[in-house]
Amino acid sequence: MSAGPLNNHDEPLSEINVTPLVDVMLVLLVIFILLAPVLPQALAVNLPQAAAPPMQVPQVAELTLTADGRLLLEQQPVSSEQLITQLQARLSSEPNLVVRFNADAYTHYQDIAATMSELQQAGIGRLAFATQPPQPSATAND
Repeated sequence: MSAGPLNNHDEPLSEINVTPLVDVMLVLLVIFILLAPVLPQALAVNLPQAAAPPMQVPQVAELTLTADGRLLLEQQPVSSEQLITQLQARLSSEPNLVVRFNADAYTHYQDIAATMSELQQAGIGRLAFATQPPQPSATAND
């Protein structure tokens, strides 16, 4: 008896059986889903100890430059000369002094640069610019 085309083992298979691969992948997926919440809690970390003094919180001086060029230190109007003397006095007692510089969006850049130069002359080495995130504008549907 001759073998039919079904029993011919010389021809290569035209398809791959992926069922075992899918089974293994689904089992691994279930294992990872079940273990994921437990793994971060199971890690034990021994943190080193240090005998450092607590960090000092820097003192902040609020400086505002309005659109018309007026200076306000802690919401009080000051001249350029008063600004320098007051900041130097605070800097001598608070070496970690930070000046938070609020400038109106419509202030001329020349005024901002001049004020920054005055702060540098006063010995201020730490300057922070205050900003705010953009406000969502109301768009008109025309």
